[in-house]
Amino acid sequence: MVSTPTRTRGKDPRDGKPKAPATPGKKPSGLRGHLRNFWESLEGKDRTPNSSTYYLILGCALALTAIGIMMVLSASSVEAISEGKSPYADALKQAMFGVLGAAAMYVISRTNVNWMKRLSWWALGGVVALLVLVQVMGNTVNGNKNWIDLGGVTLQPSEMAKLVLCVWIAAVLARKQKLLHRWWHVIIPVVPGAGLVIALVMVGNDLGTVIVIAAITAAGLYFAGVPGKMLAIAGAVGAVGAVLGTISSANRICRITSWLGTASASCTENFDFDFQSTNGMYGLAQGSWTGLGLGQSRQKYNWLPEAHNDFIFAIIGEELGLVGTLVVLVLFAILGIAIFRVVVRQTDPFQRTLAGGIMVWLLGQASMNMAVVTQLLPVVGVPLPFISYGGSALVMSLCGVGVVLSLARGQLPPQQRPRFLPRRSPKTARKRT
Repeated sequence: MVSTPTRTRGKDPRDGKPKAPATPGKKPSGLRGHLRNFWESLEGKDRTPNSSTYYLILGCALALTAIGIMMVLSASSVEAISEGKSPYADALKQAMFGVLGAAAMYVISRTNVNWMKRLSWWALGGVVALLVLVQVMGNTVNGNKNWIDLGGVTLQPSEMAKLVLCVWIAAVLARKQKLLHRWWHVIIPVVPGAGLVIALVMVGNDLGTVIVIAAITAAGLYFAGVPGKMLAIAGAVGAVGAVLGTISSANRICRITSWLGTASASCTENFDFDFQSTNGMYGLAQGSWTGLGLGQSRQKYNWLPEAHNDFIFAIIGEELGLVGTLVVLVLFAILGIAIFRVVVRQTDPFQRTLAGGIMVWLLGQASMNMAVVTQLLPVVGVPLPFISYGGSALVMSLCGVGVVLSLARGQLPPQQRPRFLPRRSPKTARKRT
């Protein structure tokens, strides 16, 4: 009978020497360790997914929408009265679009967003057709040709293009997931498709929307897993295109020189971007810590152009002070962190790219708007998501949140998924029967 060799506990069976105990990898200490811990807490990967992320996204979106309706009422009432309109006209219209957007958000959040893949090409074609119609028969406001009247309803197709591009880019790159190491498959058809949309929006002189769409395209490539070298080359090409687009327009050059304080006399006479940005800073300065009080803004008395639209953040600072602006900043920060957690937990390439594009769209546009108001960037026409006046922008932003809510809901076990109505317990069901 041959005895079977046994392994001595704590010793290497090959030489009988004590085996070194397995030590888990030590986390770096000091500043690097704190930064790593902070980043891991933001990602939330080490925690079991729960419904808190879902409700944070929902709560922040609804809170920002409510603040927007309130501030549109305050910022637009004076100009509405001076034009002979009801002081509540713009706020009621914004509230109506808010209800419509919230309903669309709820419906989308209860569906599996994979159905959007099948409609992505059709949606892109529809948006391109609308952008062409804008240039043919659209309305021009403050030098920008972005709006079109269809059946008595004013639409802004460039706002629709943001969500459609998020879906289309995610669908295209998800199908090419195994081919993204080849530059040809990265470029075709994403770059021509996004470039066509950018060109049509650029024809309408909407520089702010062009920047947002370019950021959405870059985000789609990044979250899809395109190699870093290709992203660097694409970034360099995009930078060259931005420079050429800027120097080809006197309007854009004046925006830059006014921001730098080197504007020529012709820029001051023809455009005077300093007037808007300076009065925006006056509003923030007058608000101080706690603000002048809701409805007590002075800049909205025809001193600040687009007070209820692109520069509504200045009115928030004037009436609600630093406290009010910080509340808005914190809500956007919480929204960004919650969406980021949805992104990093995604395993499906389509869903990850889609959520990442929406995150960059909403948070990037909000950052741009607030940077313009505080003179950290030149004046570009970018509304503050959920808050600035505009039906198309509000509805599309809430639809984008609905997509993220659907993805967040899909990450939860069926018994933990939020429901519109509470599930009846078996005992209650038996009593009713």
